[in-house]
Amino acid sequence: MTTQEQLHQWHELAQQLRVNSIRATTTAGSGHPTSSMSPADLMAVLLAKYLRYDFNNPDNPHNDRFILSKGHAAPVLYAMYKAAGMISDQELLSLRQYGSRLEGHPTPVLPWVDVATGSLGQGLPIGVGVALAGKYLDQLSYNIWVLLGDSETTEGSVWEAFDHAAHYNLDNLIAIIDVNRLGQRGQTELGWNTQVYANRARAFGWQAIEIDGHNLVEIDQAYSAALAVNDRPTVIIARTKKGKGVEALEDIGGWHGKALKRDQEVLAIAELGGERNFTIQVDRPEEQEQQASLGNPQPLELPTYHKGAKVATRRAYGDVITALGAARPDMVVLDAEVSNSTYAEDFAEAYPERYFEMYIAEQQMVAAAVGLQVRHYKPFASTFAAFLTRAYDFVRMAAISRANIKLVGSHAGVSIGQDGPSQMGLEDLAALRAVWNSTVLYPCDANQTAKLVGLMCDRDGVVYLRTTRESTNVIYDADEQFPIGSSKVIRSSQRDQATVIAAGITLHEALKASDRLNNEGIAVRVIDAYSVKPIDVQTLHQAARDTNGNLVVVEDHWIEGGLGAAVLDAFAGNISSPAYHGPQLRLIKLAVHDMPTSGTPEELLHAAKIDADAIVEAVKSQIRQLVGASTS
Repeated sequence: MTTQEQLHQWHELAQQLRVNSIRATTTAGSGHPTSSMSPADLMAVLLAKYLRYDFNNPDNPHNDRFILSKGHAAPVLYAMYKAAGMISDQELLSLRQYGSRLEGHPTPVLPWVDVATGSLGQGLPIGVGVALAGKYLDQLSYNIWVLLGDSETTEGSVWEAFDHAAHYNLDNLIAIIDVNRLGQRGQTELGWNTQVYANRARAFGWQAIEIDGHNLVEIDQAYSAALAVNDRPTVIIARTKKGKGVEALEDIGGWHGKALKRDQEVLAIAELGGERNFTIQVDRPEEQEQQASLGNPQPLELPTYHKGAKVATRRAYGDVITALGAARPDMVVLDAEVSNSTYAEDFAEAYPERYFEMYIAEQQMVAAAVGLQVRHYKPFASTFAAFLTRAYDFVRMAAISRANIKLVGSHAGVSIGQDGPSQMGLEDLAALRAVWNSTVLYPCDANQTAKLVGLMCDRDGVVYLRTTRESTNVIYDADEQFPIGSSKVIRSSQRDQATVIAAGITLHEALKASDRLNNEGIAVRVIDAYSVKPIDVQTLHQAARDTNGNLVVVEDHWIEGGLGAAVLDAFAGNISSPAYHGPQLRLIKLAVHDMPTSGTPEELLHAAKIDADAIVEAVKSQIRQLVGASTS
């Protein structure tokens, strides 16, 4: 094929992508046609010449990966799939309809979409994670292409990605910024000042190439130059026009997120030269390289701890992930510059090739975990529980991506002591419980931590483990098992007058309270609800029936959304859990109400009224009420 023939093919493909973006959004009656039209030339050249991808085998480890960070431009992505022969015209026109795989923003219900996008500023950070897998773990020569919108570059997470990609010399990562000047409500911060974008990228250590994003020759040359660099990532800053190719739309504000009417569609398609329906053959990757081996799995030997010893669950976490590292060569660990507190440093020392330091960039840390699991690694990402909130949107989107990631939050609750409220994770259980298909675990001792971390590895979805700063007594034997979705009844008798439900640090306060109450002739059941989500509904129902409906839940967390809410949900009628039949429920929630201060852990637990003193008083108040009701 001559150069002119190739340029003609690319032009025709770009026009087809534009036409099909218009057709799909007009049929849907909503969507983003103009945002899909601006990068059409960039996508045409990528698809026709540079992308190496086996569409019939999306899991091929040699495939390039493409991430549409500007997820609202989904129509152009779906038009690309049609051009590659992967979807029919009928499916293309099902965009945004109920039951269609072509959702308003891409999700992995499509086999060629690795991660969900649409919350802007996430595609490039996730791309960093995939690129880390390619360069350091797979050690294969595939490339990661990420298309960004210019508006989303104001997100701080994008610059976390620029920083980390340069730090790790990710020469397999190629970002393309579609600088079409117009955002949702007007001109973007920088407009068409591509030089500022380039200067910023170069300051971070990237190769930056400025081009006319509608000049096919410049696009071709830029892609070629990106692939030639072997010591740094590349960003291509492409000046484009929103709505390119249609005079009534081109570089005109007010069209963001608006579909054309039928009469407008007819005129626009005619101006673009009419419908095309050709299919191109996307080049498949070469498969001459061997994927790197990260070692042979060794028999798993979880650490064990003697009953009565005092061990912090965060300390146990470091021990366990190091043990798992020997048994699971697919396991990787990330941390946000607190690895000497989370004890992820133990894994880093043992397996430096599978440890990635994300520094104080929690959004990038979670995004990198999502990217690493694209390549089927098992990422564990740890930081203080309080700081995971900074990355919450990435966690939310990870669930939409159907990503399998493991998050660990240490230093949770007022029990961390003197550091004060800025360091106290008091929202984490509520936040992670609210994530779709998540698992939330809260161990109380080191042996329980060991078993739960071991179970996390192969648990699907977003899995969160809360660890404690303070050393706590080991109360379980090393051979005890802790199935996810279950609980442990630690104290129980036929005389139980109330049930105390706790997890983590407050479980130890519950045991102290139980001893004191028992000395006064009051027997109480104590349940360790280590699996906060899914919660053990059956055991909770039985306890309520056995103890006259008297339940006390105690947690080192704000009163909203945590363990107490999980317990209440277990008694609420819903389609996924059996209805409760038993005595009237009298439930007391002991949780943090007032803003904590600095102090010792003991002082703060007492001030928050979540210590043994508060539990004893709560149980006695329930018994008094029950006695009063029976004598009235």
